[in-house]
Order: sequence, then structure tokens, then C-alpha cells
Amino acid sequence: MHALTEKQIRSSFVNASRREVADAVLPDLATQPWEHLEMLGWRDPKAPLRAYVVLELDRGPVGILLRAPEPGGRRKKAMCAWCRDLLTVRAGLFVARRGGASGRAGNTLGVLLCDDLSCSTNVRRPPTSSEAGDGIEAIADQVVAERIEALRARSAAFAAQVVGE
Repeated sequence: MHALTEKQIRSSFVNASRREVADAVLPDLATQPWEHLEMLGWRDPKAPLRAYVVLELDRGPVGILLRAPEPGGRRKKAMCAWCRDLLTVRAGLFVARRGGASGRAGNTLGVLLCDDLSCSTNVRRPPTSSEAGDGIEAIADQVVAERIEALRARSAAFAAQVVGE
């Protein structure tokens, strides 16, 4: 992902009002490992039930405002729909208002995501022997590359549904 500015991020949201975008507390952009991100995701420290995801798609950055699950609430281990990681995360149901008239009418989409939105980190973890079988060292890079590409595809498909494409 290319490094994004605050202005680029705030102008990228497709399902948020101007007020919601203005009220968003952004993470420290200077410390982000941009070269290791497929998505920039964070929870709002001032509004714990708000989360944000910015994806870099062919048409440019696309930001999505999400309603996050209660922090610290009871969770069962579940698979994140984007990174498909089961080993290191707990997933929660995040809900996005659709963009445009559909969203103004109250239509939403839900998706199970890592509670901490760490999908980019999770896809980069070394594969286990159950994932890669014998000779894991030989194909570890390939497994990680496939995970990264799958994360990009699944998150982009969700963004397209939010936008209504």
C-alpha cells in the first residue's frame, strides 16, 4: 500500500457523512508500515464502537466506516473473512452502512473481521506445517504471497458491495 495522507484518507470514505469523517481519530500515519499493509484498519479510541478500513484499490483509496463489536465483550474464536486466520485472532462482526441512497435507507453489510483489524500482519505470519506440509521452507514465501493476494481480493469484493458495484 502506498503511504496516504490525512486528506487522502478523509476524502476516501464512501459510506460516512462529512461529520463522521471529520470526527474520525486517525492513527499515527508516520509510523505505519505502509509497505506491509494491504489495508489500513483501526478502531477509534474516542468512539470504541467505530472502526475504519482504508483499502487501496485500482481507482484509488476507498475508506469504509464500520460499526465495531463491543470491545472486550465475550468472543468465540472465529475465522476472519478477509485474512482467514484462525491461529492468532478473535473475530467480531463489523457492520458497514452501504454507500449512497441504499445506505441512507438503512441498508448495511456485515463481515467477520479480526477484532484489531490486523489482517495485513496475520497473512504475513509463517505458515504452519499443517498449511504447507513437508518442505515448508521451500514454499513459505509462496503461501504468504497467496494469502496477501487473497486478502486483497476479499477486502476489495467487500468494498465493491458497500459501494454498490
